[in-house]
Amino acid sequence: MNTYVIRRRNGWKNAAELEKTGAVSNDVSAEMSDKVRWIRTYVVKEEDGTLGALCIYQAVNDEAIREHARRVDMPADEIVPVADTLVVNADPEPATMKQ
Repeated sequence: MNTYVIRRRNGWKNAAELEKTGAVSNDVSAEMSDKVRWIRTYVVKEEDGTLGALCIYQAVNDEAIREHARRVDMPADEIVPVADTLVVNADPEPATMKQ
Protein backbone atom coordinates (compact mmCIF):
# COMPACT_ATOMS: atom_id res chain seq x y z
CA MET A 1 0.00 0.00 0.00
CA ASN A 2 1.01 3.59 -0.62
CA THR A 3 0.67 6.48 1.84
CA TYR A 4 -1.50 9.50 1.00
CA VAL A 5 -2.47 12.83 2.52
CA ILE A 6 -6.12 13.73 1.96
CA ARG A 7 -7.35 17.31 2.37
CA ARG A 8 -10.99 17.49 3.38
CA ARG A 9 -12.23 21.09 3.28
CA ASN A 10 -15.29 22.41 5.12
CA GLY A 11 -16.64 18.94 5.79
CA TRP A 12 -18.33 19.46 9.15
CA LYS A 13 -20.20 22.16 11.03
CA ASN A 14 -19.00 21.02 14.45
CA ALA A 15 -17.17 18.33 16.41
CA ALA A 16 -20.33 16.23 16.91
CA GLU A 17 -20.81 15.94 13.11
CA LEU A 18 -17.15 15.03 12.71
CA GLU A 19 -17.39 12.32 15.36
CA LYS A 20 -20.41 10.75 13.61
CA THR A 21 -18.54 10.76 10.31
CA GLY A 22 -15.50 9.26 12.05
CA ALA A 23 -17.58 6.34 13.29
CA VAL A 24 -18.92 5.67 9.78
CA SER A 25 -15.41 6.05 8.34
CA ASN A 26 -14.08 3.52 10.81
CA ASP A 27 -16.75 1.00 9.77
CA VAL A 28 -16.13 1.56 6.06
CA SER A 29 -12.38 1.30 6.63
CA ALA A 30 -12.93 -2.11 8.23
CA GLU A 31 -15.06 -3.21 5.25
CA MET A 32 -12.36 -2.03 2.84
CA SER A 33 -9.36 -3.20 4.88
CA ASP A 34 -7.80 -4.86 1.83
CA LYS A 35 -7.83 -1.49 0.00
CA VAL A 36 -7.52 1.33 2.56
CA ARG A 37 -6.13 1.88 6.03
CA TRP A 38 -6.93 5.02 8.05
CA ILE A 39 -3.79 6.10 9.92
CA ARG A 40 -4.62 9.45 11.54
CA THR A 41 -6.49 12.71 11.08
CA TYR A 42 -5.56 16.27 11.94
CA VAL A 43 -8.71 18.39 12.35
CA VAL A 44 -8.39 22.03 11.28
CA LYS A 45 -10.67 25.01 11.76
CA GLU A 46 -11.52 26.52 8.38
CA GLU A 47 -11.76 30.26 7.76
CA ASP A 48 -15.57 30.09 7.70
CA GLY A 49 -15.69 28.35 11.10
CA THR A 50 -16.41 24.86 9.79
CA LEU A 51 -14.06 21.95 10.39
CA GLY A 52 -11.81 20.42 7.81
CA ALA A 53 -9.20 17.70 8.03
CA LEU A 54 -5.84 16.50 6.84
CA CYS A 55 -5.97 12.73 6.87
CA ILE A 56 -3.19 10.21 6.52
CA TYR A 57 -4.23 6.99 4.81
CA GLN A 58 -2.57 4.02 3.24
CA ALA A 59 -4.29 2.66 0.17
CA VAL A 60 -3.73 0.53 -2.90
CA ASN A 61 -4.41 3.63 -5.04
CA ASP A 62 -6.14 7.01 -4.98
CA GLU A 63 -9.35 5.56 -6.43
CA ALA A 64 -9.73 3.40 -3.29
CA ILE A 65 -9.55 6.59 -1.22
CA ARG A 66 -12.20 8.22 -3.42
CA GLU A 67 -14.43 5.15 -3.05
CA HIS A 68 -13.98 5.27 0.73
CA ALA A 69 -14.89 8.99 0.79
CA ARG A 70 -18.00 8.38 -1.35
CA ARG A 71 -19.16 5.56 0.92
CA VAL A 72 -18.64 7.70 4.03
CA ASP A 73 -20.15 10.80 2.34
CA MET A 74 -17.23 13.08 3.12
CA PRO A 75 -15.04 15.29 0.96
CA ALA A 76 -11.71 14.27 -0.53
CA ASP A 77 -10.72 17.56 -2.13
CA GLU A 78 -7.07 16.73 -2.64
CA ILE A 79 -5.33 13.35 -2.58
CA VAL A 80 -1.55 13.62 -2.55
CA PRO A 81 0.82 10.63 -2.57
CA VAL A 82 3.52 10.81 0.11
CA ALA A 83 7.02 10.53 -1.35
CA ASP A 84 8.79 9.97 1.97
CA THR A 85 8.35 10.42 5.71
CA LEU A 86 10.69 12.34 7.97
CA VAL A 87 9.95 11.93 11.69
CA VAL A 88 11.64 14.61 13.80
CA ASN A 89 9.62 14.14 17.00
CA ALA A 90 6.93 11.73 18.09
CA ASP A 91 3.37 12.92 17.60
CA PRO A 92 2.14 15.05 20.51
CA GLU A 93 -0.72 14.02 22.74
CA PRO A 94 -3.99 14.36 20.82
CA ALA A 95 -5.69 17.73 21.10
CA THR A 96 -9.27 17.68 22.33
CA MET A 97 -12.04 19.20 20.28
CA LYS A 98 -14.42 21.60 21.96
CA GLN A 99 -18.02 20.93 21.06
